[in-house]
Amino acid sequence: MKHLKPIQFDTSKVKPTEKFTSVEMGKLWATYVGNSLSNVIIKHFLQHVEDEDIKTLLENALNLTEDFMGKIKEFLEKENFPLPMGYTEKDFHSEAPRLFEDEFYVHYLKYAAKAGLSIYAIALPLVMRLDIRDFFIQCGMVTTELLGQINGLLMAKGFIIKPPVLPTPEKIDFAERKSYLDGFSHNLRPLHALEVSHLYDNVENNVTSKALLIGFSQVARTQQVRDFFIKGINLTDKTVEQFKTKLHKENLPSPALLDHLVTDSTTPPFSDKLMLSHKADMIAMKVRSLGNSMAVNGRKDIGLLYGKALMNVALYAEDAAEILIEHGWLEQPPHAADRNKLASE
Repeated sequence: MKHLKPIQFDTSKVKPTEKFTSVEMGKLWATYVGNSLSNVIIKHFLQHVEDEDIKTLLENALNLTEDFMGKIKEFLEKENFPLPMGYTEKDFHSEAPRLFEDEFYVHYLKYAAKAGLSIYAIALPLVMRLDIRDFFIQCGMVTTELLGQINGLLMAKGFIIKPPVLPTPEKIDFAERKSYLDGFSHNLRPLHALEVSHLYDNVENNVTSKALLIGFSQVARTQQVRDFFIKGINLTDKTVEQFKTKLHKENLPSPALLDHLVTDSTTPPFSDKLMLSHKADMIAMKVRSLGNSMAVNGRKDIGLLYGKALMNVALYAEDAAEILIEHGWLEQPPHAADRNKLASE
């Protein structure tokens, strides 16, 4: 690949000592909190892992979370910015037995890495401070390297099938009829590559999410939180089935369920706060994924599926937020000044 020609520009207007913009503040905060959560989860995984390759993968992931959190702590301390509470040893019960099998750890790391990349990708075009931009570039690079190890391990150990392979087109093609957008007639056009990609990706994300929900539902201490997870299992199961059906109707494969990788343990390795917050965070990733899917979709039947899924996920996210607020577990991101409140004081 060709390298870009250097451009000489004045960097004095963007100094490392400048105050954070809302983007830099928000994305550093989200990256710290997200990695503190993954840090706790991975520590439990490392206590109960037998496969040496998977152990190495977990150690690599744990080291990344600690590196990211350490660098963000440096940024925040220089600005006298309070360090987020995030998730700590208080949210981890080290005496708890294994909740998932080794194979699940690899699928989970892929899910978490994709979530991290989405944060870094959104941050990069908007970050102005050079030192913070370089940090997010590095985050993206090493997370991409980790994803390469994850996918390599998934394939080498036969834990996953490749995304569907489509015929190579013979020529450039253009849509000639409005029926290209149809989704409800008997003469539907075949799915195009982007539609297949996103259906596959959504199934992959949701089967991981469902297995996590099953595990969390078994060990949650609060009945309210347990009921929330059970509701999520039913919702996710329905979504997976609908997306899989679209692929299977065209004789295309889809990722398999991971339910069997959950043990029968009922002893919680994590606090209810962590587990519920984790699901709220995963719901946010589902919203992003569904939005990306809708953006490249052409068929009305699939668009309708995504729209319904998005509505259900939004309502489920509201349930999560209400429970978190009720228990005093929802740590707020940095926010704008309340000018009305200030004016009334």
